[in-house]
Amino acid sequence: MPVRRTLRVVRRYWRVALRRGRRAAEPARRAWRRSLQLRVVVLTLVASSLLVAAFGWFVADRSAKILLSRAQDEVYSQLRGKVDYAYKQLTVHVQPRDPKLPLTLSETVNYLADGDPAESGGAVVAMRAERYPDLKPVTSANVDTAALITPDLTRAVADQRRVARQIRTVEVDGVQTKYLVYGSPVPTSFGHVELYYLVPLTTEDRAANQIRTTVLATGLALVILLGVVAALVTRLVVTPVRVAARTAQRLSAGLLDQRMKVDGEDDLARLAASFNQMAANLQRQIVRLEEMSRLQRRFTSDVSHELRTPLTTVRMAADLIFAERDEFDPTVARSAELLQAELDRFESLLTDLLEISRFDAGFAALDAEHADLVPIVERVADRLAGLAERVGVAIELRLPDQPVIAEVDPRRVERILRNLVGNAVEHGEARPVEVTLAADDAAVAVTVRDHGVGLKAGEERLVFNRFWRADPSRARQTGGTGLGLSISVEDARLHGGWLEAWGTPGGGAQFRLTLPVRAGDRLVAAPLPLIPRDRSGAPPALTARPEPAGEVVADAAEVAR
Repeated sequence: MPVRRTLRVVRRYWRVALRRGRRAAEPARRAWRRSLQLRVVVLTLVASSLLVAAFGWFVADRSAKILLSRAQDEVYSQLRGKVDYAYKQLTVHVQPRDPKLPLTLSETVNYLADGDPAESGGAVVAMRAERYPDLKPVTSANVDTAALITPDLTRAVADQRRVARQIRTVEVDGVQTKYLVYGSPVPTSFGHVELYYLVPLTTEDRAANQIRTTVLATGLALVILLGVVAALVTRLVVTPVRVAARTAQRLSAGLLDQRMKVDGEDDLARLAASFNQMAANLQRQIVRLEEMSRLQRRFTSDVSHELRTPLTTVRMAADLIFAERDEFDPTVARSAELLQAELDRFESLLTDLLEISRFDAGFAALDAEHADLVPIVERVADRLAGLAERVGVAIELRLPDQPVIAEVDPRRVERILRNLVGNAVEHGEARPVEVTLAADDAAVAVTVRDHGVGLKAGEERLVFNRFWRADPSRARQTGGTGLGLSISVEDARLHGGWLEAWGTPGGGAQFRLTLPVRAGDRLVAAPLPLIPRDRSGAPPALTARPEPAGEVVADAAEVAR
């Protein structure tokens, strides 16, 4: 148990440390993601550091090897001279027990050491006779040669009778000193002795360290210089890009008079000039489109209002004729019925155009109140029951048992649902239309599902455009004005809600209206899914939330029809 408790404590502290580490590193990660200049400078420093480090290591290693090779050649040359002198001095002795032989060895070592030009550098000369234990080793300096002349070196010189060398490091007067040790056999009349020449590599080590320090300092200065150059060069390129980004943001915010400063004639200057030309062209196009949109809205509003008066007169006359149609000839009676139906359609079109003009002019206002959405849905279903019966479509309501209260405009919500359910009934292909209502603490949602022809790819966005029809030939006979869904979108936006569409060819369509429970709240999620549960495997690309509504695109002839 104590072990498990300890592991849990360790894991908890580890997770806390990871979270704090991530939190501390978040500013650096954010800067890395957002700053092109930082990424270029860091990558340049890393790449140049690796390159300079590899080059510096190669130069320092090569220099140290050259210095060592020269020292070896020089020491070997001196060793040969010393071996020749020792041979001349020792050949006069024919017996190893000659009492004068130790004195000759000592004088020879002292002479070789006194005549050594490297004496001031601490060179040591030693002679040994491993095969003759009675002859004691002789050394020119008070240096412990036991650590410098190893058994392996002695074996190579004494037994194999060949010149051998090695590099050893010992402590001399409290300082670690590296020695180059050469050993060579010296032939004599009674056999041979071994001559060892020990030369400190202090000068070479000092030179190699100076080379390493110089290479390191030069490499560090080069890396810093490359970083500064990369920062300056990147700044020259990034600064105009940042200026262009800020200018583009201001343009997108509606400040169409923003322009970039053009300096010089280089590529960046040409980029700034091209950007300014593009901005000027966009400004002209936007101004022209705004003027055209204003004229269209004014035309739509004026036509709608101007047609009200003659429509009222024609409606009065048409009502009188329609009321007396039973007394007319059957052909004339049928004409009266057609006249009445087309006048109804014309009046609906004018009403929709007037509503669209209010949205475009910004005069639409939300008359919100706390209302129960259950009776609103039931009322819409009752009013469309006659149409559903005529086309053979059953409207199935899936409503909660308790009231669903939200702060909405009941008139606009009822209009949205009437358009959605009406379209579903007309396009339901004699199959049931399902209307579902659900709510949570923040939002209410209504879905209208039909099982008709559905929507093709891309049509889930087009259905919210003004005067758009999926099947013009069929829609002209049974469809409405083509403005119902676009008005519904504006009503949903006025509530701060969403109106979304999903559809697949042959699988029907589903529309979802999502409204906040409290007016002015921001929606985050919907209580009902947009894709029906029976079609949960359908591709999500066929779902869409409508973009901001476009302008009225009908011309005078379209409005007149």
